[in-house]
Amino acid sequence: MIYLIAAVNLLLLAYLGWGAAYQLFYAFAGHFYKREKPVQPQKLRRMIVFIPAYKEDSVIVQTARLTLVQDYPCDRYDVMVIADGLKESTLQTLRSLPIQVLEVQFEKSTKSKALNRALDVLPADAYEAVVILDADNIAAPDFLKRINADMERGAVAVQGRRAAKNSHTGVAILDAASEDTNNHILCRGHQAVGLSARLAGSGMAFEYALFRKVMRKVDAVGGFDKELELRLTAVGVHLEYDEQAVIYDEKVSKAEAFTKQRSRWIAAQFRYFGRFFQKGVKSLRRGNFDFFNKTMQMALPPRLLLPVFLLGGVLFNWAVGSVWVWPWLVVFSLNATSWLLAMPRYCFQRENIIMWTHLPTIVFATLLAMRHLREANKRFIHTVHEA
Repeated sequence: MIYLIAAVNLLLLAYLGWGAAYQLFYAFAGHFYKREKPVQPQKLRRMIVFIPAYKEDSVIVQTARLTLVQDYPCDRYDVMVIADGLKESTLQTLRSLPIQVLEVQFEKSTKSKALNRALDVLPADAYEAVVILDADNIAAPDFLKRINADMERGAVAVQGRRAAKNSHTGVAILDAASEDTNNHILCRGHQAVGLSARLAGSGMAFEYALFRKVMRKVDAVGGFDKELELRLTAVGVHLEYDEQAVIYDEKVSKAEAFTKQRSRWIAAQFRYFGRFFQKGVKSLRRGNFDFFNKTMQMALPPRLLLPVFLLGGVLFNWAVGSVWVWPWLVVFSLNATSWLLAMPRYCFQRENIIMWTHLPTIVFATLLAMRHLREANKRFIHTVHEA
């Protein structure tokens, strides 16, 4: 029995300890992130803004209208709403706006299918850059201008900073804090050491020809951004992060929506690890550490559950009187330190203390998400957004 406990402890600590060390390293590195110096663009790139909208009648009209209000010449960018399952009244309102509306219908709807259909109807040389927004996103007025400046510096793939546009519930504040923590670790931290930032699914921009070429290979049910991230870094594309190119994103306000969202994300993460791990190891031998790092990132323990698992290991070993309690306690302490390094300061302000009372609910919702991973791999799980 003693040997069994030791073996289980060793295996679990090796995996969870690796996840804790990974998070701690990039949480620390994130404090050394430096913004790129602004440049004066020599040209205004012709852009297309794609907004896939699957049954998003409550938010898509406002998003489309506000996307037209950019500090960028209106004759240098177009907006296309890819309408899937929208009501006729919503479609009529959208058609009254100076935008393109592409109606699509699939037996099984996914964002990757919608984007590829949009590419099918556009000429190969119609634009120089493509921007992806979600139906609930509001782009800061200078978003396109900053993307244009990034591409002037030579960037071909850029992830903007997704920030919360709502904070009316404790769950929404926690979701916003999770987003900002991801930005710190997976964007700021990685950029600080010269590695590619994450792609977040929206608020991202690409060179048009590159996007057309790579997106054709993406057939994701969920987590298309993860597949895109892997395919781009596999061919040596560096993914930039522009912290000042801001996209306001609606945060989930209910635990049920949080569960659906996380089940989709976690399922995609482990699925792509299985698909790309072998290729990642081969690329490491050829010197492409950036892609290898992305494949290993897919195998990380769910960030929100990691401290829960570690605390569980501490309590279990303490209860059975095992000496393994000390290694577990050390790793738990390191993980707690990484959270303190990466979490935004507003989490500790008095007016946001209410968010911590919702933490058990969010942890439980994430645990429930683990039960729906198989379903998330088979069909797209839609997160409903509010007006």
